[in-house]
Amino acid sequence: MMASTSIRRERVGAHTVFRLSGDWTTNGLAVLEDEVGEVVDSAASATGPLTVDAAGIDALDSNGAWLLSQIVQAFEQHGAVVEWTGLNEHHQPLFEQIRRSRPIPQPPRQVTGILRVIEHCGEAVFLWAGNSLTFISFLGLTLVRLLRAVAQPRRVRFTSLVHHLERTGIDSLPIVAMLSFLIGVVLAYMGGEQLKRLGAETFTVNLVAVAVLREMGILITAIIIAGRSGSAFTAQIGTMKVNQEIDAMNTIGLDPVEVLALPRVLALMISLPILTFFADLMGLFGGAVIAVTVLDMNIPQFVRQLSEAVELNHFMVGMVKAPLFGFIIALVGCYEGLRVSASAESVGQQTTRSVVESIALVIALDTLFVVFFSIIGV
Repeated sequence: MMASTSIRRERVGAHTVFRLSGDWTTNGLAVLEDEVGEVVDSAASATGPLTVDAAGIDALDSNGAWLLSQIVQAFEQHGAVVEWTGLNEHHQPLFEQIRRSRPIPQPPRQVTGILRVIEHCGEAVFLWAGNSLTFISFLGLTLVRLLRAVAQPRRVRFTSLVHHLERTGIDSLPIVAMLSFLIGVVLAYMGGEQLKRLGAETFTVNLVAVAVLREMGILITAIIIAGRSGSAFTAQIGTMKVNQEIDAMNTIGLDPVEVLALPRVLALMISLPILTFFADLMGLFGGAVIAVTVLDMNIPQFVRQLSEAVELNHFMVGMVKAPLFGFIIALVGCYEGLRVSASAESVGQQTTRSVVESIALVIALDTLFVVFFSIIGV
């Protein structure tokens, strides 16, 4: 007849001895729940050598061996030296196998000061590198779909394309017109104030024309569209992701990139050059208002000076950037939308990331264009 299952704690001199007895199998362990908890809790205050006497164990299975290893591990984690005695030779292999299969948890590493800053920077770099590779993969996938749509125009969803042209193009005209006009006013006013000191206020027209046509028209328009349309793309696709509509599309064999991303990318590549042209006109109009009202120029003088200052390459430099900027803004918006996880909070986070990344990429690419056109003399 088996002895009752129990854990007895005894003090023998400086040694603490735990005597185990009874049925250490699944059926017999229910009575040990409270006792094992007390033994594990006492591990933090354990002092001196510790002996576990397992001679009284009559039966042992994998659950019992796991519980024994948990007790030993609790004491070893607190630096106690554990000595085993009396375990039946038939039970020894099972116990050793269970102990080897349990990973020894490592205490959390404490990092402070400058090391914590370095570690944080390293994690950010690895995260950025991983996201960059994923974005490049999405870029390649979108380009493949775009080239296939050029070869097979019937794959383009023209209803969706026209809808997004209206939302990103026509609906954006008022805000683009207002901000471009104000930028032209600011450039003309500040430039005129500085050039007037040199008696060269006439060249304010040159300053406004070159700045608006080459840089400010396209840059301001791209930033507006990134904040307005790029964020909308992320929110729309992200909401579809949360509602599992993307999963449903995959289930019925539809390609989300072709169905969702491609019409948006094409729409921005078409609408952004048109908006840029409109922004150029409004920026020049703002400059003309300041030239007439502040610099005492008349309209014929402004037009004559404008025709002398502006060359075709100034206009083309700005227009060449527009389709590429539209492609980047739409690509980032769709990419971040597809990365949304199954939560409403993620939609907001990815929308914010979309706007920040779009604007950063647009400004970085614009800088590269400035350097490139300067090198080739355009």
